[in-house]
Amino acid sequence: MTRATRVRALFALAILALSTFLALTQPARLGLDLRGGTQLVLETRDSPTAEADREATDRTLEVLRRRVDALGVSEPNLSRAGDHRIVVELPGLDDPDEAAEVLGRTAQLTVHPVLGTTAPGTDTGRTAPADGSTVLPDDAGTPLRLGPAALTGAEVRRAAAEFDGQDGSGWSVGLTLHGAGERAWARLTGKAACAAPDDPARRAAIVLDRKVISSPRVEASVACGVGITGGTTRITGGFDQHAAQELALLINGGALPVPVDIVEQRAVGPTLGALAITSSAQAAVIGVALTAVFITVVYRLLGALATLALACYALISYAALLALGATLTLPGLAGFVLAIGMAVDANVLVFERAREEYAAGPHARPRTLRSALAAGFRNAFSAIADSNVTTLLAAVLLFFFASGPVRGFGVTLCIGVAASMVSALLVTRVLAECALALRPVGRRPRLTGLAGLGRVRSWLSRRRPDLMRHRRRWLALSGAALLLAGSGIAVRGLDYGVEFTGGRMVEYTTTRPVDAERARAALGTAGLDRAQVSTSGDRTLTVRTERLSAAQLTAAGRVVDELGGGAQKVRDELIGPSLGEELRRGALVALGLALLAQLGYLAVRFRWTFAMSAVVAMAHDVVVLVGAFAWLGKPLDGVFLAALLTVIGYSVNDSVVVFDRVRELRGAGRGTPFPDLANTAVLQTVPRTVNTGMGAVFILAALAALGGDTLTDFALALLIGIVVGTYSSVFTATPLAVVLERNGGASPRRSDRRPARRGGRPDRWDTGARV
Repeated sequence: MTRATRVRALFALAILALSTFLALTQPARLGLDLRGGTQLVLETRDSPTAEADREATDRTLEVLRRRVDALGVSEPNLSRAGDHRIVVELPGLDDPDEAAEVLGRTAQLTVHPVLGTTAPGTDTGRTAPADGSTVLPDDAGTPLRLGPAALTGAEVRRAAAEFDGQDGSGWSVGLTLHGAGERAWARLTGKAACAAPDDPARRAAIVLDRKVISSPRVEASVACGVGITGGTTRITGGFDQHAAQELALLINGGALPVPVDIVEQRAVGPTLGALAITSSAQAAVIGVALTAVFITVVYRLLGALATLALACYALISYAALLALGATLTLPGLAGFVLAIGMAVDANVLVFERAREEYAAGPHARPRTLRSALAAGFRNAFSAIADSNVTTLLAAVLLFFFASGPVRGFGVTLCIGVAASMVSALLVTRVLAECALALRPVGRRPRLTGLAGLGRVRSWLSRRRPDLMRHRRRWLALSGAALLLAGSGIAVRGLDYGVEFTGGRMVEYTTTRPVDAERARAALGTAGLDRAQVSTSGDRTLTVRTERLSAAQLTAAGRVVDELGGGAQKVRDELIGPSLGEELRRGALVALGLALLAQLGYLAVRFRWTFAMSAVVAMAHDVVVLVGAFAWLGKPLDGVFLAALLTVIGYSVNDSVVVFDRVRELRGAGRGTPFPDLANTAVLQTVPRTVNTGMGAVFILAALAALGGDTLTDFALALLIGIVVGTYSSVFTATPLAVVLERNGGASPRRSDRRPARRGGRPDRWDTGARV
């Protein structure tokens, strides 16, 4: 074992030991879509008396924190997002309407003297400038003329729900006042006690958010001018237990400094989250097992070692997730599973280059297995780095422009890319170098998987098909695919999800299958004639509408329960129209920035013709994927955006590998026609493309079959994207680069004229180039 190998081994052991320690000692932080609960996004707005600035949002956050604490939710999480938004996560609470009612109310409690009554029909809610009075109806609908507030909720020390069955009042809210509030209450009731028994002025109005919730009459036993002392009183009003407890909670939490609007609301039942974890774990086990068998069959001993490195990759990724305190969401869990399949890519690149180096030995200089492996790692590094950077660009954009659980996918993908580099370039290398240093292995080169070019490459070496000869034919096929996708968008239209349109989406699981048309008709009879109804699987029904009040939600649940022989609400999402427009705009910005970022990076790393070809192929993949979802009638939502940006990274990844090989061949074979170089590069990288694609397909097929409704669409989008991306890298990007080079390509840059890497003759059937 060389000194460099020992250093790498110690470094790898240190990383694995730290990862194991974190995995065993740190609990995973699951998102609400995995453990069940409610998430609310509230947006502060200006009021007539206060501006919704950053400071007001911070004060609002503290008031909401007190209210949440009073709800009794375990491990709640509240955080400010920007200057005007607050994210509230309530694990275990699956009734979003209840949480919205408690958290969204301003809860401005005031107590007013009653100056008298006004005639019915009087305009209420306005303040008279002359005496400062306000007209508000009492609980019986009688308009009361109220004087300026005598005290506010700030003077309330404590509020508690109380039950008194002796006097028949039932539930009420007892208030304990302090300081100025105690004295103000005595003055208010003392003045009211001086009025005649039937005079409205003998009452005191208790107002919550400009609504009179109680207007008790001061009892005859209270002395005029003395009032009620002791600082205690009760709010009556025909409350039940829930209403009394909620009012006490609001008063104890305090008033919000500024009003808030609920712009996003998500609720997931705990059973759905548990099912998602179970199904994703099953998909991971099956997909990884199939991938392990595949790469072991193709690369034999090195494939088996790469499988072990993949297990280490999973451990490192999970530990990094724990170390960063990142939240694992449902799309993030899918990204974690998917990244395992994508981590195969770096191993495949290295092994294919090592095969080339070993096969080139007799024509260059004698090659040993260890030297071929070292050259494979060295020569594959450029393609690995470029392909991972392009994936990182997509993941970063997803993090900044996505929302809710989908943002977790961007975090997981970033961690996965970094962990795959460590796994392939460090762990796999250490394991492979140690294995190749063993004498029994050295005497059996074919056992390692490096001796021989593989069946695909051997077939190509015999046939040597000239794919670039028909480049215009391939471009015409790509144009036909774009036309078909575009017609789907034009004819079928795009079904934007609730995230991009705003509205409410409720998902139910039923005891027996429910026909969508029958459910739509029944909901229309119940007053939900504009509801969109869809079914997935045998017993999952989704209701989507622009607006859905609490009463309509109850009615919808009753209808679905009757039709399905029993129903359970497992998901409830509400997106405000302003947020939906913002997310839709953010998605378009993310796609535009993805194209520009990839174009800029590739233009720096390669030639402008290569960059333009890769970006055009990427745009081709985006249009084809969107068109496919249009033809299939699938919704375009945040999860689809995650899949779309991943496909962008994957598409560029494939094109980068081909163009990296073109750049290398160009440096080695000056004077060789560019179409010949491009054709050879495509043929040499086909094994890598096929083997990497198969690794991802195994994972995605398992996710599509076992991952549940949400992950099924996600996996389907990625499966389509991988197939289309593989095609476009070979039959769109490369032919287009040939056309651009012939028509307007500039002279080679210095980076394109560099000599071949040491030992860099790719294989014995290279290009016929002069070396």
